[in-house]
Amino acid sequence: MTNTLLSFGHGYSARVMSRRLAPKGWQIIGTTRNADQAGSIRESGANPIVWPGERPSLDGVTHLLVSTAPTSAGDPVLAELREEITARADQFSWVGYLSTTAIYGDHEGAWVDECTPPAPTAERGRWRLRAEEEWAAIPGLPLHIFRLAGIYGPGRGPFSKLKRGGLRRIIKQGQVFSRIHVDDIAQVLEASMLHPKPGEIYNVCDDEPVPPQDVIGYAAELQGLPLPPAVPFEEAELTPMARSFYNENKRVRNDKIKNELGVRLLYPNYRVGLEALMESDGLT
Repeated sequence: MTNTLLSFGHGYSARVMSRRLAPKGWQIIGTTRNADQAGSIRESGANPIVWPGERPSLDGVTHLLVSTAPTSAGDPVLAELREEITARADQFSWVGYLSTTAIYGDHEGAWVDECTPPAPTAERGRWRLRAEEEWAAIPGLPLHIFRLAGIYGPGRGPFSKLKRGGLRRIIKQGQVFSRIHVDDIAQVLEASMLHPKPGEIYNVCDDEPVPPQDVIGYAAELQGLPLPPAVPFEEAELTPMARSFYNENKRVRNDKIKNELGVRLLYPNYRVGLEALMESDGLT
C-alpha cells in the first residue's frame, strides 16, 4: 500500500520533509493559500492544492500533517474538515500537528519538558494550545503533537541580514532561546511516522538554548564581519510580535525525541548549524 501524506499548510518545514519522503515512494499532497507557491511545492516532491479553494480529498490518505497556523477563530483545518476527519479517524496511520514551545510560557530561564503544564502568555501560544486541544479531542485519531522551537535552515539564517547591515544584538540579561534546524524537524517527523505512538507530545529543539546575541555574534565571526552593535532590550525598537518572544524565557529539553524516537540530531547546536548553513547558502 502506498503511503499518502496530506500536508495542510505545506510550507518551509513540510517541504523539507517531503523532499525526504518523495524519493522513498510516498505520495504527497500539499496545500497552500497562495497559487504562486505551487511551483515550490512541486519542487519539494508534493502535488499542490490551493486551499481554501479546492477542497482537499481525504480518499486514500494514510498520513496527515498540519502546519497551518490557528487564529482567534480556531484551527482552520478543523473549521472546514472536522466532521470528515472525525468520521475517518481510523483511516489514518499517523497524524502530526506542528505546534510551538510558546505554549509553555515564561519560566525565567528554567528547563521545561513535555510534562511541564502549558501556561502560554503570548496570544500565539494560547491559540496553539487551543488548537492542540481541539485536535486531541477527536476520538480515535492517531495524533502526535510536535512543539517546535525557533526554526532556522537554508535561506532562513542570520547571514543575509548581516550582509544587508542594520542587524543588532538585542541584550536582555539572562534571556535564552531554543532553536531547531529544519532538517532535524524533518527527521523527527519521519522517525515518528515509522514508529507511531498516538497521543504523544514531543519537544523539537536542539541541545543548547543560548542567548540570541551569541548566535548573531558567531554568524558575524564566520563571515568575517564586524560584531553588530549591542542594544539593551529596554531601548530596542521592536514590533509587538518580536517583543513578545523576549517576554518568555525558558530552556526546552529534547530527551524524548532521542530516547523514544531514536533521533540523533544532525545539528545539535547553533554552531554546527550555522557552519552548515554557510556551505549550503554558498557563503564559504
